[in-house]
Amino acid sequence: MFGSRTDLHIFEAGSVNRTRYCNEILLPYGRLFRGAMCLHFLFMDGNAPCHRTVAAKQLLESEDFERMDWPARSPDLNAIEHVWGFFSRQTLGSSYLTTSNDSRASIGAARRMGSNASTTH
Repeated sequence: MFGSRTDLHIFEAGSVNRTRYCNEILLPYGRLFRGAMCLHFLFMDGNAPCHRTVAAKQLLESEDFERMDWPARSPDLNAIEHVWGFFSRQTLGSSYLTTSNDSRASIGAARRMGSNASTTH
């Protein structure tokens, strides 16, 4: 968790909607990070639709999270946007991607991405 990372969280099925985002990401990980960082905590999300719901906003406010403001379309400012290209190349460029292997390939790509994070841009 320290070093600004949590364990890889994988959603086994379905999309990430406001309920899943609040219950599976904001509450457990947000509280954990805020507790570890104390007063030096600024919450950053990626402007995805589930991040901008009323439910997410209310939860962040009720938990006293200070949220970083983002311009509407700012991929150059959001660090996660720089990783999607790497992730896509690692999974889509693979010849072994099939329905049964998609999860394993994606997990492998995410782990490789994490181990290369300090050496790639």
